[in-house]
Amino acid sequence: MVDIRPSLSLAAVPGRRKAIIDVAIEAEKRGYPGIYCPSIGDSLALCEAIALVTERIDIATAITPIYFRQVEDYAPTVSFIHEISAGRFRFGIGVSHAPALTPRGLDGGKPLADTRHFVEQLKGVKRAGSLPPIILAALRQKMIELSGEIADGLIFANAARSHMAISLAALPPTKSNSDSFFIGNMIPTCIDEDINLARAVNRKTLSRYALLPNYRNYWKEAGYMDDMLAVEACVAAGRLDDVGACLSDRWLDDTTIAGPPDRVREEVARWVEAGIKTPILVPSSTRGGQLEACEELFRVFD
Repeated sequence: MVDIRPSLSLAAVPGRRKAIIDVAIEAEKRGYPGIYCPSIGDSLALCEAIALVTERIDIATAITPIYFRQVEDYAPTVSFIHEISAGRFRFGIGVSHAPALTPRGLDGGKPLADTRHFVEQLKGVKRAGSLPPIILAALRQKMIELSGEIADGLIFANAARSHMAISLAALPPTKSNSDSFFIGNMIPTCIDEDINLARAVNRKTLSRYALLPNYRNYWKEAGYMDDMLAVEACVAAGRLDDVGACLSDRWLDDTTIAGPPDRVREEVARWVEAGIKTPILVPSSTRGGQLEACEELFRVFD
């Protein structure tokens, strides 16, 4: 199995923002293909900063919630990053989730219709400048189909590898087989010689997502009905601390990467074989935070 160098997810963590930018510079020096920035902190600000200190590495938001700012505000910002990065930037957008929207007084609305409307509005903003490629956050078939219709790619997060062939079948072959159409997945990754310790970190990470109905519905569709029904029983009973115990190792190994370096490299290659053109590792560590996890990842792929 051929080693494949993945892309990397970096979040703008308060107090460590400069250090995160330094990691992006190091990633480019080491030949990593891309940096993908989640909505934690300010993903657009982080992409702009990385664009100014790098020359070759791809940059994207993964993702920016469409409800957080007005379209007329987003358009000049993403055009600016597109221009100063010399076309290396992708604007990844999505509808986000209730825990992020409700504290802001926002309503998620209708994901498909709202996403379509957002893209139409974005492309219609006057005097914003040239826009970057747009990629849609997707899990289930209708959003995947929409990405094939109106966008330049799609990005999964915490997808099930065993379900990927079914998911990607929703794209027309002209898109799924095109080098210009982006297909990525954000994959929680923890590197440790003790696979059970690494799995425990990933299980804690994904337990938060298991509380979200849209993710549970997707994972049911992907073949994990028993796991998700057990989670829902815990939620109904108010036993949120027990959610992690409902998530099987089979499910965890289908949605995340854990274990020693050789296994991590093999798992990345399997994701590519499953149809993910750009595997994006979301690093975590049994020994520290994001910066330590990035250093561990660099050692695995160098």
